[in-house]
Amino acid sequence: MLKRTPFYKFHTELNARMVPFAGFEMPVQYEGIIKETLYTRQKLVLFDVSHMGEIEIKGKDALHYLSYVVSNDPSKIKDYQVQYAVLLNERGGAVDDLLIYKLPDRYLLVVNAANTDKDYNFLLEHKKGEVEIKNLSDEIAQLAIQGPFAEAHLRDTLGLELSDMKFYWSMETKYKDIPILVSRTGYTGEDGFEIYVKKNYAEEIWNTVFKNDIKPAGLGARDTLRLEMGYPLYGHELNDDISPLEAGLKRFVKLKDEFLGKDRIVKELEQGVNKKLIAFFSEEKGSIPREKMKIYAEGEEIGYVTSGIFSPTLNYSIGMGYVKSDFTDEKVHIDIRGKLKEFKICSLPFVKETSLKVSKKRKQ
Repeated sequence: MLKRTPFYKFHTELNARMVPFAGFEMPVQYEGIIKETLYTRQKLVLFDVSHMGEIEIKGKDALHYLSYVVSNDPSKIKDYQVQYAVLLNERGGAVDDLLIYKLPDRYLLVVNAANTDKDYNFLLEHKKGEVEIKNLSDEIAQLAIQGPFAEAHLRDTLGLELSDMKFYWSMETKYKDIPILVSRTGYTGEDGFEIYVKKNYAEEIWNTVFKNDIKPAGLGARDTLRLEMGYPLYGHELNDDISPLEAGLKRFVKLKDEFLGKDRIVKELEQGVNKKLIAFFSEEKGSIPREKMKIYAEGEEIGYVTSGIFSPTLNYSIGMGYVKSDFTDEKVHIDIRGKLKEFKICSLPFVKETSLKVSKKRKQ
C-alpha cells in the first residue's frame, strides 16, 4: 500500500500524473517535464517533497555522535545554519546524503525518501553516548518553492521577510499561529526555500502559497534540474560502496579524530581514488545517455553512466558517470542502443548562470 502526502488531493485536482516512488504515490509531472523545468529556471514552482525523511537528534552527546557518522564537520555550523554531508558506513561508503539543520536545542537531518527507514535504523545501530534519535517523517510535511521569484512570493503570501537569509541558513517562525521552519535551500540550482510544517497544517500552507504565478512541478522536473546542476542522487552517483571522494564531494569531507570509514577516506586522500565521476554532453539529437550504459575511451570500456537526460535549459543531452581514475581525455564514447556516440567532457554545473548565483552575489 503506497503512502500519500498531505497534498495528494491537490495533485489529483491538478491532473498530475502519479507514480510510485520511495513507497509514496507522487506526482511525476503536471504540464510536462520540459515546461516545468523551464518554468523553474525562469519563474517559480512548488514541489511537494513531503516524502523526504526527517530525523531528529538531540542530547548531551548529539554533536559528538553526529560527527562520528557523517563526512562533514557539524561542529563548524551555527544555530539555524544548514550543512550538506554524507552519512558514512564502516567501509567509507555512502549510506545516504543528507542535510543537517543545527537548531538551538537539536539537530534535524533531512534524508532521502527511499532511505528514511534504512538511515534511521543505521543511526540507532551506531548510537553512541547520551543521544536521543527520533524519526519524525510521518509528522512533517515539506514544500519546496523554487525559482527566481521565490523570495518575493513568500513575502507576498506568508509575509516572510527573507532578503537577509543566506543560502543554507534557516529560521523558525510562524505564519499566523502555525509554527514553520523555513530554509534557503533546494535541489534545483535556482534561488528557493523549503518549508517544514506539521502535517495537520499542511493544507493551509499549500493554499496560502499556491497563488499568483506559481505552478506545481513534479519529480521529473526535479530530477532534470538537479542533473543540470550536477548534484548527486543516491542510488545513481552515490551508494553504500561509493565514497564521497569518488563522487567528487571532497569539499564535504572533513578529517576528525574519529569517524566511520576513516581508514578508507584517509587512504583515498593520500593515494587517490580508483574511479572518479565525470560530466559529459552531446549536441547530437537523440544521443541521450541513460543509467548503466557503458562508457568507452579509444575502444576500451572504462566506466558506466549514472545519470543522463535531455536538458531543456541547454537544449542538448547531458550526463554523469564513473570512469577509471587515470582517464584524462577530452571525450568519451557511450554505447547507446548498440551505437557508440561521442560525448565531450565538461565541468559542473552544466547550467552555469542561475538565480541562486545572482542571489549569492547580492549577499556578498
